[in-house]
Amino acid sequence: MKLTRVRLADGAVHIALWEGDHLRLLDLTQVEGVHSLTDILHAPDPLGLARYLIDTQARPLLAAETTLLVPIDQQEVWAAGVTYKRSQVARMEESKAGASHYDKVYTAPRPEIFFKATPNRVSGPGEPLRVRADSKWSVPEPELALVISPEKKLVGFTVGNDMSARDIEGENPLYLPQAKVYNQCCGLGPCILIPETPLDRPATKIKLVIERGGKVVSTDQTDLGQMKREFTELIDWLTLENDIPTGAFLLTGTGVVPPDNFTLQDGDVVSITIDGIGTLVNPIVQAAT
Repeated sequence: MKLTRVRLADGAVHIALWEGDHLRLLDLTQVEGVHSLTDILHAPDPLGLARYLIDTQARPLLAAETTLLVPIDQQEVWAAGVTYKRSQVARMEESKAGASHYDKVYTAPRPEIFFKATPNRVSGPGEPLRVRADSKWSVPEPELALVISPEKKLVGFTVGNDMSARDIEGENPLYLPQAKVYNQCCGLGPCILIPETPLDRPATKIKLVIERGGKVVSTDQTDLGQMKREFTELIDWLTLENDIPTGAFLLTGTGVVPPDNFTLQDGDVVSITIDGIGTLVNPIVQAAT
């Protein structure tokens, strides 16, 4: 089951169930205390609640008839790093001074986990993502994002883009917060997948396509089977001595790294597709220095 937030032509915002090519609007007034997508995700039975809330009086809509919105309310956004072998190699290449640290964290019991974004720093489908004005080497990082409840349970998945200023982090690993956390630094969407069966990780592909001037300038893909860490392992470390009272999104690391001679430019368009979830598309902006 896939759930999303949409804005209709009249400006009204709704939660919708995404089935095939159509969206079924949900009527949240049917259950007291349910006012948002988060309320559904954090319910004891999100699947059952979503099915119960389907508005049978509203006609099914095509996604093109709506504006897809970012599927976040008040949750924190965190990220895990160096969870794929390809990411380990890339991080070591970008930071000669800190190369051994990235090598060690890939094999260490404790993963790298860092704070990524507050909701106001997150962009949804079609909304801009930003390259820092003081960065000359920035890339998108296509990632599966876990949706976690306040009870520290995995309740869903979405597509994430963990934008990264590789030159800033490469200069000194202590600059990681500046390389990762800034305005419009994270993309999420286009929906939340609430799985009815366990995710088949090796069969789940993640594909990155970057367009410039209408032409593809970079493309690559991997699959979730290449990820070293288990979902529960990452959640356990994130929530160790760290409560998440509003829930959280946790980006799980990237196995798709553009070539070292590539950097995002103003006007680029980044598309990230994860099988079974959908495609997140964002234009890139960069202010002049």
